[in-house]
Amino acid sequence: MNELYPMKFTPLFKDKIWGGKKINSALGLDYGTLPNCGEAWMISGVEENETLVSNGYLEGNSINELVEVYMGDLVGDKVFEQYGTEFPLLIKFLDSNDWLSIQVHPEDELAQKLQVGRGKTEMWYILEAEKDAELIIGFNRKLSREEYLDYFNRKKLTDILNFEKVEKGDVFYIPAGRVHSLGPGILLAEIQQTSDATFRIYDWDRMDAAGMQRELHTDMALKALDFDLYDDYKINYKEKKNKTVSLVESPYFSTSLLAFDKPVTKNFEELDSFVVYMCVEGRVVVKSGTGKTELRMGEVVLVPNAVEEITIEPLGKAKLLEIYIV
Repeated sequence: MNELYPMKFTPLFKDKIWGGKKINSALGLDYGTLPNCGEAWMISGVEENETLVSNGYLEGNSINELVEVYMGDLVGDKVFEQYGTEFPLLIKFLDSNDWLSIQVHPEDELAQKLQVGRGKTEMWYILEAEKDAELIIGFNRKLSREEYLDYFNRKKLTDILNFEKVEKGDVFYIPAGRVHSLGPGILLAEIQQTSDATFRIYDWDRMDAAGMQRELHTDMALKALDFDLYDDYKINYKEKKNKTVSLVESPYFSTSLLAFDKPVTKNFEELDSFVVYMCVEGRVVVKSGTGKTELRMGEVVLVPNAVEEITIEPLGKAKLLEIYIV
């Protein structure tokens, strides 16, 4: 069997009512004839939405086929034991040209109970934000279920939501149960569990192209919502040049930021997981014993668990998100 190597995938592009043009104009990804591209799924094991390898001898194979064949060598023994032949993370870029629906995702147990697949915990890293761009994350006060329903029924939902102004480099962790939405003028990287379980709470009373309102999931959302108030909804971190800085550590994924202008060698011998790199600024070359792979802003590479060491060379200044499962 040939050696595994760092792999790139052909993205899947999603037409969204709230999407814009930045997936192409800012990231250089060609989404063809879609009127509005809201999402680019860069690595996906979601059923019927599996991404295919675009480089090397495994070109054309889907991510889940590879997990089935290579098992722990691809994803790590512990990861394979837990998730089986489904790749456990969905890696995306999002462009919001309008408000997304106000929504919530279920955790694993509730998702199973409601038969909607896995739960969905996710995080956002802001690549670009227009002046005064904002998003919704969490509530601005602690609520009871009854208080929430009172605001909801009186169409005063936005009075109890926490709005945050955003700028480039901001990071938000969104555990299952946390209400959220993205406002216009934001381009971001999203890392999440492999799940498409979304419960829409409110969709701004808008109509789709056919003059219909999108379906809401009021009752299911009620089962999923976390009504607590939290001190800080934004991740506080300090970027350190040529150092890997931790952003999020959760049971579902760990994500760090590497901002650098000189080569970095990464040794993964002690890590029982694949590693994903998302290029969020500049260009880099990823070198391993099996060759080299170039990555520019808007591209993603998967380093299999069997690859024990890589060197990443930035072409000028660059920033990468580094993602794996502990």
